[in-house]
Amino acid sequence: MRRREFIKVIAGSTAGWPLAAQAQQAAKPVVGFLIPAGSVVLRQQFAALQEGLKQTGYIDGQNVTIEHRFADGQFDRLPALASDLVRRGVFVIVVGSSAGLRAAKQATATLPIVFSMGEDPVKLGFVASLNRPGGNITGVYQLTSGLEAKRLGLLHEMVPKAKIVAVLVNPNFPSAEAQLHDVHEAAARLGLQLIVLRANTEKDFEPAFATLVQQKASALHVCSSPFFNYRREQLVILAARHVIPAIYEWRDFPAAGGLMSYGTDLNEAYRQTGVYAGRILKGEKAADLPVVQLAKFQFVINLSTAKTLGIDVQPTLAARADEIIE
Repeated sequence: MRRREFIKVIAGSTAGWPLAAQAQQAAKPVVGFLIPAGSVVLRQQFAALQEGLKQTGYIDGQNVTIEHRFADGQFDRLPALASDLVRRGVFVIVVGSSAGLRAAKQATATLPIVFSMGEDPVKLGFVASLNRPGGNITGVYQLTSGLEAKRLGLLHEMVPKAKIVAVLVNPNFPSAEAQLHDVHEAAARLGLQLIVLRANTEKDFEPAFATLVQQKASALHVCSSPFFNYRREQLVILAARHVIPAIYEWRDFPAAGGLMSYGTDLNEAYRQTGVYAGRILKGEKAADLPVVQLAKFQFVINLSTAKTLGIDVQPTLAARADEIIE
């Protein structure tokens, strides 16, 4: 090869180096966010996820991109949405329910998955143990499904004269049977009669409340379920329409006008998923990150709703609340 031609070849081959380096530098890692609800429902939780990422040095839109996939309450869309995130080439997938985790697990056995959910991930077979999850999955265990007895007790304290209590459960929720077992045991100790209502679609709510009225229930216990959380405004409106005092899972319910709630801090759960996603982006493995168990619980009372329902909140009960919404 002549010297002049050799120089042209070298020049041509090296001309693309700076551009390639710039493109690689400009490329941002992508975090997939797979949620069964719509974007409006989990606005605060998405902000908490962003905060968790920020704490590990990642800012959405600057050095990381978050790809959203919302199922808008249609759980059957989750598998396709999870597969779409995998095709998108995300680095890690954050999911907000056991249904979303199951869909993500089916879509990939290699990409890291960080979950936030209320069911026991060990019992459901998602991780080997809480301390050593193994595989490509870790996350936050919110402990919400084990709080049903506590919620029923608080509801009984709020409305001690209510002897017939309706219990709304989602039969498709993996822990539904365990929830009913816990509330039945608690009801027996408290001397309460339970009316079990089941709902797993939006159309089930009206008939459930009609049965509640027909059976003369004086209070409502709403068991934990992501589906109920996504439909919280509808549930709160129905409870108000039928003048039924009710206890729910998350603070978002009394914030929307419900009477009271008891559960873990949902925003803290999503902040922690952001932290774990950031640590994985930095090179840590999901298998080495122990499942976080939230230990802080929130008891919230909406005092305005209590007054509307004609309930005089006892000072001792109000003093135990973490937050009173006026």
